[in-house]
This record gives sequence, structure tokens and C-alpha cells, in this order.
Amino acid sequence: MNEQTWLAERFEAHRARLEHVAERILGSGSEASDAVQEAWIRFSRSEGEVENLGGWLTTVVARVCLDMLRRRQARREDGSEDLTAEAEARGPYADPDEHRVTADAIGLALLVVLDQLAPAERVAFVLHDLFDVPFEEIARILDRSPVAARQLASRARRRVRGAGRARAEEVVAGRQIVEAFLAAARQGDLAGLVAVLDPEVVFRADPTATRMGAAPETRGAEAVATLFKGRAQAARAALVDGELGVVVEPAGRLLLVLLPTIVGGRITRIDAVADPGSLGQLALRPFPS
Repeated sequence: MNEQTWLAERFEAHRARLEHVAERILGSGSEASDAVQEAWIRFSRSEGEVENLGGWLTTVVARVCLDMLRRRQARREDGSEDLTAEAEARGPYADPDEHRVTADAIGLALLVVLDQLAPAERVAFVLHDLFDVPFEEIARILDRSPVAARQLASRARRRVRGAGRARAEEVVAGRQIVEAFLAAARQGDLAGLVAVLDPEVVFRADPTATRMGAAPETRGAEAVATLFKGRAQAARAALVDGELGVVVEPAGRLLLVLLPTIVGGRITRIDAVADPGSLGQLALRPFPS
């Protein structure tokens, strides 16, 4: 057995856990695969024996994910610095006996809230609360002190536990409305469409969607319902940048994203985004089944 085969076999023994860690941190299966592949490249080029291979690889994957989160945030914020995590690291010291939030407890709240956390906060929370990584190791990954890493995880935990769950409930309720809208659209049910639309609903399309045939602006429940009647065959509800949205993917190719606004149990506005540059900046997450 040559050295590369031996290294590959050792790495494969840890791949499933590494992919699970990366997917929890990044919220994306494809990005998680990229992070794990980068970890393999670094491992295959490493020199010397690694005593605790599982811990070493977890550290590498977490650092790769942290870099990916920071690049993602920089794209969204046009290069602004991430000061949130540093500020929160100077906050009150967390109670070391504070109960942790488990993966089963957070459910949809995790999907909704993680995109709203600072990168370091997100990594600290996922590694500690979901994978039992000690704060001493997390501190080395984040280049922080163990105290700062503990505080980052604590702040993230409170957001998931409190606002996160409230937000999750809001998203679940909104999803039901959007699913009813899409079902009515596919069935050509004009009355069903009108029932979930605010009487003053506004539909707006970006220039790319307009060139695809959509009107730049359509107002009123009847007009918007008519616009969608018999359509949405390739549409499905999803999380878009942590918010409720609809992706349109004919033949598996992302064509359009719809961003609905829901107030009082009805859709008051729908924005259609089809510009490729804008679509490339959106973080799309499927709903759990």
C-alpha cells in the first residue's frame, strides 16, 4: 500500500463526521463538500504523524468553514468588517453551567438563525453545542481566548433559544401561506390565490425578470393572482438568506427567486429576482421535509 492510499483510507474513516460538522456550520451540502475536500488537500500535504487525527481534521474543517463564512459575509456586506463577534466577546461572562441547546431542540430555528450570526459566533456555537468540541480547541480555531469563545457560543445560544424559536414559528406559519399560494397557482385556482393575497398586494420584477416576460409592476390581488394562475410548476418554498422565499428551478437550473412579504396572514408584496449576479449572492436553503 502506497502512502497516498494509506492517507486516503485514514481520511475516509473521518469523512462522514467532517461533512456533518461542515454542513452544520455552513448550512449547505455543496459548500460542506468543498470544505471537506480542502481539508483532504491539506491533510494529504501535511508532514509528520498526526496524533489525534479526528481532532486535527475537525480543526482544519472548522477553519476552512470560518473562512468561507467570512467571505460570504463580506460579499453580502460589500466588504465591511465583522465587528460583531469581537464586541460580543467583551460582553458579560457566561455562566459555565448554563444548559446547552441540543440539535433536536433547535430544529428549524437553527436553519433560520445561523445565517444571522457572525462567523465566529456561528462556529463557536455549532462546534460546542452540537459536537461537544471543548472551548480550548474552539479558541485555537478562532484565534480567541477560551473565555471569548465561550461568550460567543453563549450569545449565539440565547439567540437560537429565544428569538430563533420565535422566528422559526413565524417562518413555519409563513411557509404554510406560501405553500397554499404555490398550490393554488399550480392548480389554476384563482380564488385560492386571491384568498392568500392582500387586496393591495404588489408584484415587482427586476429588469432580468422583466426581460423574461414579467411586467415590471403589477398591483392588486386579482391582477397578481391572474399573473400566477397556472404557473409555479417548478417553484418550491425555501429559505433565502434566512428569510422565507420561493426558488424557481426548471430542470434543476435556478432561474428565479421570489421574495414574498407577509403581513397579517396575507402576502402583501412579491419581489422577483432573476439577475444572475444577484442570485449568486443569495444563500438558498431547502426546508427540512
